[in-house]
Amino acid sequence: MAGGKETPRQKMIGMMYLVLTALLALNVSSAILLKFQFIDESLMEVNRNTVSDNSNVVKSIASSVAKAGNRPADAKVVEQADQVRKQTAEMVSYLRGLRDELEKASGGKDAETGNYINPEANEIVNEVMIGGTKKGKGYELEQKLNGYASFLRQFNTGVPERIAMSGAQDPRVKNNQDQRKKDFAQLNFEETPMVAALATLAQKESEVLKYEAETLSQLAQKVGADIIKFENIFAMASAESKTVAAGTKYKAEMFLAASSDAVSPTMSVDGRSIPVKAGKGQIEFTATAGNYDAEGNAKKTWKGQVRFRQPSGKDTVFTVTQEYVVAKPVMQIQSASINSLYFNCGNELSVQVPALGATYDPAFSASGATVVKGAKKGFLTIIPTSRQVKLNVSSGGNSIGSQDFTVKLVPRPQVVAYANGRPVDIVKGMAAPGPRVLEIRAIADESFKNQLPKDARYRVTEYVVYLVRGNRPAGQVPGNGPTVNISSLAAQARPGDRLAIDVREVRRMNFRDQQEVVPSDGSSISIQLN
Repeated sequence: MAGGKETPRQKMIGMMYLVLTALLALNVSSAILLKFQFIDESLMEVNRNTVSDNSNVVKSIASSVAKAGNRPADAKVVEQADQVRKQTAEMVSYLRGLRDELEKASGGKDAETGNYINPEANEIVNEVMIGGTKKGKGYELEQKLNGYASFLRQFNTGVPERIAMSGAQDPRVKNNQDQRKKDFAQLNFEETPMVAALATLAQKESEVLKYEAETLSQLAQKVGADIIKFENIFAMASAESKTVAAGTKYKAEMFLAASSDAVSPTMSVDGRSIPVKAGKGQIEFTATAGNYDAEGNAKKTWKGQVRFRQPSGKDTVFTVTQEYVVAKPVMQIQSASINSLYFNCGNELSVQVPALGATYDPAFSASGATVVKGAKKGFLTIIPTSRQVKLNVSSGGNSIGSQDFTVKLVPRPQVVAYANGRPVDIVKGMAAPGPRVLEIRAIADESFKNQLPKDARYRVTEYVVYLVRGNRPAGQVPGNGPTVNISSLAAQARPGDRLAIDVREVRRMNFRDQQEVVPSDGSSISIQLN
């Protein structure tokens, strides 16, 4: 039902979407592209099962109406359910048509491996979904998805007004200065690998099917298609634990149960009333910490009461006592280098606590660092100001735990001289009189650049190029930008001379687009003129 508790299948779809979002934030490699394919295939398998389930719900509604004598009001519900199924089928067919178009445009799959021939194909995705003048299929998809949402809302007000949202409308990215400027097509498909685009389409299909299932459930309630009659007695079982270690005993109870729409029970847990839906009490409370054992578990109990009035007018009360285990939350921290951070850099982390599920509402603080909360739940940027950092995590005011990090100094960049677009070979030197223009670049450490590209932007801002003859300078030209014209030195140069580049200042642009001076190590570059 709309706004109700998510089914295990919907939770699994949500988790796969979270993984999809995380992968999109990483540098694309063949392994990551393959993971996108796996996510897409998993989502599509779930979608196919959901299509079948939703079709069965429509059949169940029709069957219940027929058994009730096809009353006009009930027959109208059947008609509405058929309309929902038809509109959903058209929407799913359109989404799968887009998938086929992207697959075909990128060369399809390899017959032997089953993998896509061109899984990245960013340009194809841009061309098909965005288009040169923003007339790609992504804009048509936006209209169709939101039109479908508008159609469902006449039967189910829990469906949002927009399924396809722009960056400014999407609560997950609306506070991100870069993403909030994008429209729906750009947000979901701009510079996106083909396999990631397929996974995105699969996720949109899962949203469509979820809202269809919620709508059909509401329609079904109008005719009692999803209510079990009291006359239907069924067996149930309750196990002490669904997880049993090898060599230990499995214990469970098996019993008969029944329900009826003629009975309207009231229920409570630990003295407080709880809502009752379809004869079942909706129990929900925040688990509190306890005396954890060595395995991080705390055993607790709750007591419930079910009260209903019999036809004779007498109230009957049943008491239920249920044990449960509170597991100590475990933090999962993800970053390019989990145990170390870089000093005065924007180290991006993702801190998730799966055990808290949707109730996870993180807050962060740190000693030895500044913390900036990210646009997405659990994401943050940590800027170390000392050599040791302790990150503290809480959720809803409750402490979750802390993590210690060591802090590395930013590795010094390598200064390289370029001539004619190529690095100068300082071993072989150059033929006299040498180049007339030099380009001086500061090259970031490769590992640092891969981990923090926004903090690995360097520029040589002050240097002097000397023409040296013997042990004495024969001329000099100062430089304060990437390139310097040394024609005046070339006019004097002779074989046996050398060019010496004295690097005096290098600056680094950090993730905030602020410049800082890199401490000089007194290094210089020497180029022999042959």
